[in-house]
Amino acid sequence: MLAALPLGQAARPNVILVMTDDQGYPELSAHGNPVLNTPFLDRLHGQSVRFTDYHASPMCTPTRGSLMTGLDPARNGAINVSSGRTLLRANLPTMADLLREQGYSTGIFGKWHLGDNHPYRPQDRGFEETLWFPSSHIGSVPDHWGNNYFDDTYRWNGKRKTFSGYCTDIFFDHAIDWIKRCADANQPFFAYLPTNTPHGPFYAPDEDIEVMQAMVANAKLPRMTPRTKSNLVRYLAMIRNVDTNMGRLMSFLDSSSLTENTILLFMTDNGSTFGHAYYPAGMRGRKTELWEGGHRVPCFVRWPGGSLGKPRDIGGLTQTQDLLPTLLDLCGVKTTRKFDGISLAPALRGQAAVPAERMLVVNYSRMPGRLDFPTPDSPSILRREGGAVLWKRWRMLRDSELYNLENDPLQKNNVLDEHPKVTAKMRQHLDDWWASVGDIANEPQRIIIGSDAENPMMLTACEWLDVFIDQQGQVRRGDLKNGYWELDVAKAGKYELELRRWPSEANLALGASYNGQGALPIGQARLFINHKITTKPVKPTDKAATFAVTLPKGPARLHTWFTEQSNRPICGAYYVYVKRL
Repeated sequence: MLAALPLGQAARPNVILVMTDDQGYPELSAHGNPVLNTPFLDRLHGQSVRFTDYHASPMCTPTRGSLMTGLDPARNGAINVSSGRTLLRANLPTMADLLREQGYSTGIFGKWHLGDNHPYRPQDRGFEETLWFPSSHIGSVPDHWGNNYFDDTYRWNGKRKTFSGYCTDIFFDHAIDWIKRCADANQPFFAYLPTNTPHGPFYAPDEDIEVMQAMVANAKLPRMTPRTKSNLVRYLAMIRNVDTNMGRLMSFLDSSSLTENTILLFMTDNGSTFGHAYYPAGMRGRKTELWEGGHRVPCFVRWPGGSLGKPRDIGGLTQTQDLLPTLLDLCGVKTTRKFDGISLAPALRGQAAVPAERMLVVNYSRMPGRLDFPTPDSPSILRREGGAVLWKRWRMLRDSELYNLENDPLQKNNVLDEHPKVTAKMRQHLDDWWASVGDIANEPQRIIIGSDAENPMMLTACEWLDVFIDQQGQVRRGDLKNGYWELDVAKAGKYELELRRWPSEANLALGASYNGQGALPIGQARLFINHKITTKPVKPTDKAATFAVTLPKGPARLHTWFTEQSNRPICGAYYVYVKRL
């Protein structure tokens, strides 16, 4: 239950939350970056209260789920970036839900990555204005075929629409336009701006690339391959573009007299992609790793009219799960809902310190990249010992390594055996955490088919449980993998299932290649659902194999195969279009 504190409508702060993708702690000139110049993010840094020991997850979906719910990934269901493990439990209210209940307009502009189908899409999770793309990056399997950051087709308020321009510019343009409309209507707003940049592939505007080429050429950097240096240039160019857009956003807030009563929060979703290769900012590790550089990220909070005091650094362990209870507190919303995070509002207001004895767990499931079939031993299964425990300056990794950042910031010396009391205390915390989440941590979340909210609909191999097919490059190559979908049939009845090797907008035949790549000798299609297998022959010139099935209401598991004429399996159908008839 939520209840608003007795604040006037005009007194309620607006909220803008900007989260970049794969930027990491090192990629700010305010943090000492030797190459990149980020004047607008530096300005925000100088105007903000900054949490200096703030931790996300080492991969983006677990961070995003925790941000939206205030709960650990193991509790909210979003434990991985693909493989059917990205779906945020449908019964959990999100930040957008909770603020919308209090009269806020809610909008998302950018990357969601918590589910592409009903009931997991942003429009199902409290967002009224939605401009987004599916899955992990522009160019993922469920994304519009051929999107490449420029002049792409995105999902805007439930429909696909083609836009002109560069992705980050488009998301900021539309966020600013929507904020202006909210302000003109005297409507408090929550704008969520999760950029897809600087996540790969590393496509950036030419202007930013040219600037970063010159800066990298003049910088003293460690030796790296030409390919790594080229990718670094484009990665930093994308961050330069983000910085420019942050400047546009802050200038708009100033000119619209919105700065004073707007909470502007900036963070990144996980550790840096490249920091380890050129500037690690005094940390070991990178994205996907448990070392400090994999999950310690920036977190800046600016609210000039919120009595937060002078801009300053705040120490103490903080995490993504804290932001939802913190924002509810700052917005004057009381709730009886339980979170894994805590409100940091007292620390922001200078009323209390972050609890010194606090312990955190950072855990997430790993990528099943090399598996071409599902297995109960997949790395994407979350395990107790796969995480890190954080306490003061201690870090216990994988229940087998202990580091003291006070005198070993690069985490080179495992002192587990030298500190049995510290180890025991942290291990007990890990045990207690696992006891609270272990029973539900790996429960698959089911995609609903046949709902009026999404009929017809598209399933993609991105949601094959515990098998990794996430990139359009994998589809173009024809990666020989297969998996299955966990489904929930909304209504009993007749269904049409259209199995495709290519998405419909590509308009390619089953046996076709794409630019000379990925032709497969498909001669037969097979479908297995509700204990019944159906097979039909196909011709190389067919674009799909269509099956009609009658399904009862309730849980279902869907397997598909494309095989040779001899019935030898090749791979699963990367795309299945489902229609309740």
